[in-house]
Order: sequence, then C-alpha cells, then structure tokens
Amino acid sequence: MHPNRKPLIAANWKMNDPPVGCYTSDSPFRSLPGVDVWVFLPFIEWYGAHNAGLVYGAQCGRPEPQGAFTGDISMLMLKHQHFHAVLCGHSDRRHFHQESDAFIAEQATAALEVGLIPIVCIGETEAEHDAGKTTDVLKRQLKPVIDVLTAHHSLPTTHFILAYEPVWAISRGDPNKPAATAKDAQDIHARIRSLLPKDRQATTRILYGGSMKGSNAAELLAQPDIDGGLVGGASLKLEDFRKIVEAAESR
Repeated sequence: MHPNRKPLIAANWKMNDPPVGCYTSDSPFRSLPGVDVWVFLPFIEWYGAHNAGLVYGAQCGRPEPQGAFTGDISMLMLKHQHFHAVLCGHSDRRHFHQESDAFIAEQATAALEVGLIPIVCIGETEAEHDAGKTTDVLKRQLKPVIDVLTAHHSLPTTHFILAYEPVWAISRGDPNKPAATAKDAQDIHARIRSLLPKDRQATTRILYGGSMKGSNAAELLAQPDIDGGLVGGASLKLEDFRKIVEAAESR
C-alpha cells in the first residue's frame, strides 16, 4: 500500500446526538498511530469536539463564501471554526436535497480552495445496481470529480478522498437479497481506482460506506483497495465503533 493511504475511519453521526463517552480520553474517536479517525458531526456539536481535541468534519457545506442561503453554512465558515474535512455528496444529501454531480464538484472545489479536505461520496442506487449500471453511474459521478483533481493537480492526494457508498447495500428491504460482500466492495473499489487519473490511482484514499460494522470491518479492511470506512450507524455505538478502529489499526 502507498504510504499516503493510511487507513481512515470516518464516523458520520448524521442528525443524531453524540454517543455517550465520545469525548473522553479513551474514546475510540481519537486517531491512533496507525489509523486516522475523523468525526463528521452535526454543526452544533463542533465546540464539544474541538474542546475534546478530536479531528472533526462537516456533513455538508455550501460552496459560496456567503450570501442569502438560509440554513446553509459555507466552506469558508467551516474552516474558520477549525473543521478539518467535509463530506460532499453523501447519499442522504443526493436523495433528500437533490444535490447534483456538478454541485457536489463545486463543493469539493470550494473545500480545497479554503483548505478543507473533501470526502466525495459516490455510489449507485438499488435500481441502478440491479440494472447493471454501476460502472456507468460511477463514471458519471466521477467525471466532475476528476475535473476537480485536474484543476488542483498540484495538491497532494491526502487533500482529496473518495467514499464509495453502495446505496443498495445500505437500504435493501428484502432480507433474501444479500448485501455487499468484501469481494463485491473490493471489485468496485478497484474499478473506481482505475477510473482516476493515473498519477492519482496509487495514492488516493477510497473509503467504503456500505454498512461497515465491528463484525465485518476486519474482512472489508483487509481488501487491498479499501482504505478505510465511512461509518454511519455503527459510529453511534461506542464499542462497535472501537472494534472498527482496532481492525483498521491492526490491518
């Protein structure tokens, strides 16, 4: 593995209260020598994370530095409050806020320009997966992202991260349809890496966001092209999240 691809476990608390014990000295939300741990929290929780010394990021951000965008927070504002990174295009934002590929690329560009690290989320829905359109969807979503990479070619790849979210693997209602296996995830991660500019392929971190939890983290993180996880539900369970971080640390 390339040295720039240090494992990263990103906790996404979504619209939930922080788990009890997250700010203590032995919290699993603290980075370790062998693994980066970042917390993507509701905006109002930034102060607690800052005081606790956690590395924290935002779940979204507006590209414009200021303006009449009621309820939004700009990338520049996030930087001023010591946010380290920002999610761009999470599947929740694509679904509930109808964020387009072009707008997500604008967010990533704005984040880079103010010194935030964007984690750009990509992935196909259940319908797209079942129709065999995975590669087409990933190419479409990656096209504006690759344009951003090209425009910021001088930045190190540690300043830009991708997260693969197979929406079908985290939202299936039919128990007879299997979720993604570690092999499924590895195959898609390798495919995503092959679509990146050649000078970025070996060094860009790609996270897996398909319901990683303590019970499957070790197998997923053992895959050569999976560089960490974007963890939702399990990040609200302290000990389950600890198992994920330990799996990444022992990788």
